[in-house]
Amino acid sequence: MKLRLIAGRLGGRVIQAPDGFTTHPMSERVRGSLFNIIGSELLDAEVLDAFAGSGAVGLEAISRGARSVQFVDRDRVASRMLAENIESLGLGEEAKSTRASLSSWIDGDVDKTYDLIFADPPYNDLQLSTVSKLVGLLKPNGLMILSYPGRCELPTVNGVVVVDNRSYGNAALAFYRKKQIK
Repeated sequence: MKLRLIAGRLGGRVIQAPDGFTTHPMSERVRGSLFNIIGSELLDAEVLDAFAGSGAVGLEAISRGARSVQFVDRDRVASRMLAENIESLGLGEEAKSTRASLSSWIDGDVDKTYDLIFADPPYNDLQLSTVSKLVGLLKPNGLMILSYPGRCELPTVNGVVVVDNRSYGNAALAFYRKKQIK
């Protein structure tokens, strides 16, 4: 399957995504809307693309001005395609891909925090306990965006405040802001 990066310095470039149901790439419509909403927060941001799949969301973030993206996905085929996408786009140090379950990666020795976290877990297994762990990787005032099935209730995540929620038919996006430490 082929996906197109929408805008920015890599706009119009095509990347590969796995066929089948192991990943569910975010549609171009939803991705475009997402980046229109968070546009100004991308400039120089350090980003985590959790449950990365093809990497379309994180690659779009780099294209639109993010400083760096850490991709994490456990699927062997998706991870291989993501590595090929990073190489074909010539991203080098801007993009780092790790093949691991997100939960074990978080429980490992992660010593970095992120301005933005994209979490797009499999719709048949949202792994909300793992998604909740991501909050600990957000910088103060950082933003986490969760993609979830449009037919589901808005997931509650401790340690963050819902600042926006958008529905796009079969998909929905929840925007969570980490509370400022005073």
